[in-house]
Amino acid sequence: MKKVISYIALFILGFAFLMPFFIMILGSFKEVEFAQMDPLFWIPEDPTIGNYLYIMRDGMFVRWIWNSVVITIIPVLSQMFLCAVLGYIFAKKQFVGRDLIFWIFMGVIMIPQQLLIIPKYIMFSDFGWINTYWALIVPEVWGIMGVFLVRQFLQNIPNDLEEAAYIDGASDLQVFFKIILPLSIPVVATVGTFSFISNWNDLFQPLIYLTEETMFPITLGLASMLGKEGNFGIEMAGSAVSFIPTFLIFLFFQRYFTEGIQMSGMK
Repeated sequence: MKKVISYIALFILGFAFLMPFFIMILGSFKEVEFAQMDPLFWIPEDPTIGNYLYIMRDGMFVRWIWNSVVITIIPVLSQMFLCAVLGYIFAKKQFVGRDLIFWIFMGVIMIPQQLLIIPKYIMFSDFGWINTYWALIVPEVWGIMGVFLVRQFLQNIPNDLEEAAYIDGASDLQVFFKIILPLSIPVVATVGTFSFISNWNDLFQPLIYLTEETMFPITLGLASMLGKEGNFGIEMAGSAVSFIPTFLIFLFFQRYFTEGIQMSGMK
């Protein structure tokens, strides 16, 4: 009886979490301009791909996708590498002020990003970065949380591996690229997954730093489309297309993601 109750509760919770996803997917195949009060309005009576054809024919939508790719892929690759390097340094190297510097980095996370928007906007304006990719790429080149995850992961790797490599004549670079980095694939993949989802779905920063429609990422583009089109089906189709990359990334890195999170929490 306990198992039956548990399964029923999990089914209800799972259905509740998946309901917005179902509404998005099914609504994208429905030609309707406005959402209705009927709870089953999103179920298409005559499914059509017209909404997808509409957004794909819109050159601006394709441009938004490209912008999202640019401001996402570059930070993902840079964070995966730099977080691995910095995590290795903070986990395995001894130098004066190591722990102090690390915990100062951790303290930065506690500052709400909204408080830094005005100083960052003024600084980026002086740099001439407003309405450019730089304002969204440069601050995301490395991530403090990624460094934390890599550091926690590498602290579980025995120092004997490094010592044996040094005895065999390996340099620091050889130790990092041939021993540490291959062992860090799960947590590095986790960092990349977090970075991709965060940057791809970011709406707040593009809303502040970008003013021209041609520079909008998909998130800001969909928000502007909602204001112009006001069409439920088109919005759901755009949201479904935007959802696909994050779903594929998580699906591809799921095994590494789970292992990286698990190992980063072990001591």
